[in-house]
Amino acid sequence: MATQIVMDIYGDTRLDFDAGDATALLQAERRFEALTGAGFTAATRNADGTAALLRKFDPTADEMLFFPRLIGG
Repeated sequence: MATQIVMDIYGDTRLDFDAGDATALLQAERRFEALTGAGFTAATRNADGTAALLRKFDPTADEMLFFPRLIGG
């Protein structure tokens, strides 16, 4: 099971999907595009534990984290 974690004003929402299911994968990709299009930054954790930005949907990522754009004051 792969997971998309969305951080927002309500905390975090975890959206699990089966990367082996074409329909679930398409929904996850659409969610990725919608969130990044709305200004969220996407990141994933590499095998060595470091983080990497995602500029496009990666169907092999086990975990994707989305966090909103920070607005300074």
